[in-house]
Amino acid sequence: MGFRQLQSRFSSFGNSMNYASKNCGPGITHIFEARYYSSNLASKDTKEDKPAQVVKFDSNVENVDGQSGKAVVSSYWGVPPSRVTKEDGSPWRWNSFRPWETYKADTSIDVTKHHKATTFMDKFAYWTVQSLKYPTYLFFQRRHMCHAMLLETVAAVPGMVGGMLLHLKSLRRFEHSGGWIKALLEEAENERMHLMTFLELYQPKWYERALVFAVQGVFANAYFVSYVVSPKLAHRITGYLEEEAVNSYTEFLIDLEKGLVENRPAPAIAIDYWQLPPESTLKDVVTVIRADEAHHRDLNHFASDIQCGGHKLKDYPAPLGYH
Repeated sequence: MGFRQLQSRFSSFGNSMNYASKNCGPGITHIFEARYYSSNLASKDTKEDKPAQVVKFDSNVENVDGQSGKAVVSSYWGVPPSRVTKEDGSPWRWNSFRPWETYKADTSIDVTKHHKATTFMDKFAYWTVQSLKYPTYLFFQRRHMCHAMLLETVAAVPGMVGGMLLHLKSLRRFEHSGGWIKALLEEAENERMHLMTFLELYQPKWYERALVFAVQGVFANAYFVSYVVSPKLAHRITGYLEEEAVNSYTEFLIDLEKGLVENRPAPAIAIDYWQLPPESTLKDVVTVIRADEAHHRDLNHFASDIQCGGHKLKDYPAPLGYH
């Protein structure tokens, strides 16, 4: 800053101070002084601010697609991405889930269990699911991979809708949920991981994607309304949907054993997510997914039974710890 500019700035500041002193009293002079000092200080700090720290990915860490570290990532807080490794020290490839979120599915679970519909509500839920099942089977027939993909786009909806509504209810009423929010959101995420696994084996065609848009749009809104009106009915419907999912995957396994469907090697994401042996195949993947569906079946029937008995979900601990 030149001398003339500095002289002009102090001159204008002095005129302002004189005007304030004459017309507003001496007290306002101190306010002007403090304000001028604060403005100059802020301007100085702004000019001296350092640019946001730039964090680079470690070039030794492979991404999901197998390539080495990609572009530079700018982090406002300067927090570098965490380095996650497997037990053997090799890099962890997945950002959507971490090693501590993986598990071994309980394949000993009873996959033949069926909740007998005795009450009017149970019969309504059962026949609602049955009416949706037959058009689906007519459309897909023995195309198990495509059927599984559409099934998972629908199956991941109830847990998310139910978990969200229970979350809002917990906030409104200032009460705990008994772990049911977490249980339902875990269910939704688990169903989504089923879909991500099948995507490694099959890419849906444009009309199949359009069908998913239509089905999800209708089902998500219908389930939302049903859960608001009657949560016990919504959980019962989900329980019967999961029963049909178990039956569908059982047919998938039968065709795999008969050789009607190629028993390909299991994708890497499935091996890591379910802690499967490296030599696992598609049959092993379908087996653990069927076990997951059986678990979701029992969880939703249990939730409906609690409420049908006149109790609240929050009073009965949710079956956590499976996923």
